[in-house]
Amino acid sequence: MITQLRGKLLEKNPTHIVVDCNGIGYEVNISLHTFSRLRDEESITIFTHLQVKEDSHTLYGFMDKAERLVFRQLLSVSGIGASTARIMLSSLTPEQVIEAITSEDTDTIQSVKGIGKKTAQRVILDLKDKFKSTEALTEIVSSPSHANKEEALSALETLGYTRKQSGKIITKICNNNPNASVEEIIKLALKNL
Repeated sequence: MITQLRGKLLEKNPTHIVVDCNGIGYEVNISLHTFSRLRDEESITIFTHLQVKEDSHTLYGFMDKAERLVFRQLLSVSGIGASTARIMLSSLTPEQVIEAITSEDTDTIQSVKGIGKKTAQRVILDLKDKFKSTEALTEIVSSPSHANKEEALSALETLGYTRKQSGKIITKICNNNPNASVEEIIKLALKNL
């Protein structure tokens, strides 16, 4: 399964992007949430979900693992397909989806195009306990420094440090300085590695 792509951003549209990985261009479907977080940088890392059907192989991309996890949880609900899950993550942020499910807010879920009352109730019924028991997911999603943390981890990996080695230090730095920029995180991490 293709779980992540790192390469050159060739094309950027509200519904999909094209990422060049060593000469191969991957078309990746994205949500508006991911689109809004994409910067116009040449190099990109995007987390993916590969959906295999009889007649197609479709990649869906997300800026962070938390959004991908919400997407995958939505797919596990009967009656919610990939396009509906993507529309949900385009209309609502991952945080809003989790909040609506855990607080049993059917109106918010019904506000998404194509989701009726019964489907909204089914989403809540199927996922309420999963999201309440996944406190780590809520922490990841609600953390504003998560994107900076991931970017800093990738940068340190490029410099030759292992993810495990730099991960603990970066987590500590992000907890102490939640609004630290990527550059600040990397500088502080290099002093401690």
